[in-house]
Amino acid sequence: MEINSPVTSRTLLGLLVHSKLCRLDRNSLSGPVPANLNNLTNVNELNLANNQLNGPLPNLSGMTLLNYVDLSNNTFDPSPSPQWFWKLPQLSALIIQSGRLYGTVPMKLFSSPQLQQVILDGNAFNGTLDLGRSISSELSMVSFKDNDFSSVTVTSSYNGTLALAGNPVCNHLPNTAYCNVTQHAPSPAYTTSLVKCFSGACPPEQSMSPQSCGCAYPYQGVMYFRAPFFADVGNGTAFQELESKLWTKLELSPGSVALQDPFFNSDSYMQVQVKLFPSGGPYFNRTEVMRIGFDLSNQTFKPPKEFGPYYFIASPYPFPDRNGPASKSKGAIIGIAVGCGVLLIALVGAAVYALMQRRRAQKATEELGGPFASWARSEERGGAPRLKGARWFSCEELKRSTNNFAEANELGYGGYGKVYRGMLPNGQFIAIKRAQQGSMQGGHEFKTEIELLSRVHHKNLVGLVGFCFEQGEQMLVYEYMSAGTLRDSLTGKSGLHLDWKKRLRVALGAARGLAYLHELADPPIIHRDVKSSNILMDEHLTAKVADFGLSKLVSDSDKGHVSTQVKGTLGYLDPEYYMSQQLTEKSDVYSFGVVMLELIIARQPIEKGKYIVREAKRVFDAADAEFCGLRGMIDSRIINTNHLAAFSKFVQLAIRCVEEGAAARPSMSDVVKEIEMMLQNEGLSSASTSATDFDVTKTAPRHPYNDPLPKKDKDMSTDSFDDYSGGYSFQSKVQPK
Repeated sequence: MEINSPVTSRTLLGLLVHSKLCRLDRNSLSGPVPANLNNLTNVNELNLANNQLNGPLPNLSGMTLLNYVDLSNNTFDPSPSPQWFWKLPQLSALIIQSGRLYGTVPMKLFSSPQLQQVILDGNAFNGTLDLGRSISSELSMVSFKDNDFSSVTVTSSYNGTLALAGNPVCNHLPNTAYCNVTQHAPSPAYTTSLVKCFSGACPPEQSMSPQSCGCAYPYQGVMYFRAPFFADVGNGTAFQELESKLWTKLELSPGSVALQDPFFNSDSYMQVQVKLFPSGGPYFNRTEVMRIGFDLSNQTFKPPKEFGPYYFIASPYPFPDRNGPASKSKGAIIGIAVGCGVLLIALVGAAVYALMQRRRAQKATEELGGPFASWARSEERGGAPRLKGARWFSCEELKRSTNNFAEANELGYGGYGKVYRGMLPNGQFIAIKRAQQGSMQGGHEFKTEIELLSRVHHKNLVGLVGFCFEQGEQMLVYEYMSAGTLRDSLTGKSGLHLDWKKRLRVALGAARGLAYLHELADPPIIHRDVKSSNILMDEHLTAKVADFGLSKLVSDSDKGHVSTQVKGTLGYLDPEYYMSQQLTEKSDVYSFGVVMLELIIARQPIEKGKYIVREAKRVFDAADAEFCGLRGMIDSRIINTNHLAAFSKFVQLAIRCVEEGAAARPSMSDVVKEIEMMLQNEGLSSASTSATDFDVTKTAPRHPYNDPLPKKDKDMSTDSFDDYSGGYSFQSKVQPK
């Protein structure tokens, strides 16, 4: 992608003007760095490494808050050390490997007060390397490997690492520490010390608490720090500060936090295993686990500044099994033996009593009006729900998981009611769709819905975890999709950047989910409300289709026909519906074609009075082998990519999906095959639908559900977060203009 084109330069500045992080490494960027990059005065970290950038080394003197700079492995013009090297007051890490720098290195560079690392390997610096006498007390690493220094001057005040292997000075002093190739070995990763504890092993699932030295069941998980301001995973000072902040802010006992094995993963995120230990017993109680889990997962907890932004993924917590075996004293065993004799006599009487009470209980529950009681005894209604993989939740369980449906846990709302984020006692996050008055179904209809949802299982469909049907409540519990909706990613609301390859992968995943509903579900299902806000993504950016719970079941006898009760959304609705008053599988194909156009253009179907389908068809030109005439409409965030894989074929498939006549549209299974073929022809695997399978760099996303949500805004679109809503609000039957 040409980074210095007018569109890219303007877009870059607009996107980052208020940002603190700019990480564009490994993105195949080319061309000179825009001069307006120097205007990003809020940026703390700048990483442009491993691209094909050229022209002069960028001037960063205006970015006075920078503390981390990496410009390695580009093809900048040869240049001496710029003055901003030592004039950025907050700079802690300067990394430019193979940057075509030459000349001498000024001593003043090493006296910058905040400087911790200087890594300038593979350049052409020469003469004498002199660190001077005013070396920063923070400086721990100086590496100038593979340069052209003929001598070196280091005072005794510097106690950090110096690496000069590959310089001429080492030809005369090969055994000197700083000329030893192996001396630059990384320091061991930090792990909380247990040196004061006795040596010994804990039982399975337990760990030794660094505070009490006793075995306990910690609440544990992994913290992913997206942009830490240091690179030394052995930095004991930083990690000890993190430990202290964790036990203080999470209201734990001092010393009850253990950190293990930090390392940088393939996304350059620092990954740290965290264990939090209870005080006063081997277990946390459920309230404590929920409180700690929410603070970490909602990022209410703020780590020390040098760790930067993070997200947290918890492990399930092993609560004690109340019905499990326990060791018993001899007295308890005798007591149990006596009790068994008494129990045997009581059981005989209980059996007789139970028979007498059975009819009375059935009659009483029916009088209470409970639909489940009716299901349990009525053959006409098919008995109790037959569920596959879903479970029943009590109202109390769901209240606890959402802190009594607190406003802070609202994810959004739709025609069915509000959607809440919850956390189960084992640490699993869930999304709870709570019906509001006026949108509730009858007992039979609700039973039909949960039976349907519980038997539809596919990795590209949002899964049902369970349901609640008591105390006048109807709630559906779904798996929690941490990356939010496709619409939010395309509009920039979620903070996730989807490059073109990821968009192809999302399209393939959603298409596979719909094809499953049409052809492999039993009975087949027509979605009837396919749209970008009903395509969700998990932490791996795997696309999953949502909101198919009340979709029309298609029997073999009338396959292809549905009722006239419309569920679709304006802009996505099949134009044939306005003539036939029927929705079919090909109606889903039309809606999916609109989503495909959204992936290309990143605009809503109807925006500023223009209909995306009509506009795309107006400029469509099959003779344009590269862009099919749509170049002027393509999302600016992907237009400058070096190669838009299979772009013209994707456009042609989208245009076929939105043909006015249903007969001219492909089936969803054909759509899946064509997208798979596109990926294979480009040398990309179609075996997985996870967008993170591509070796591309993600921007640092903010968690889509952690932002303040507008509450009760009448102007807000009601299909925001309709991904869990059931879609019971019906749109006007209006032809898009």
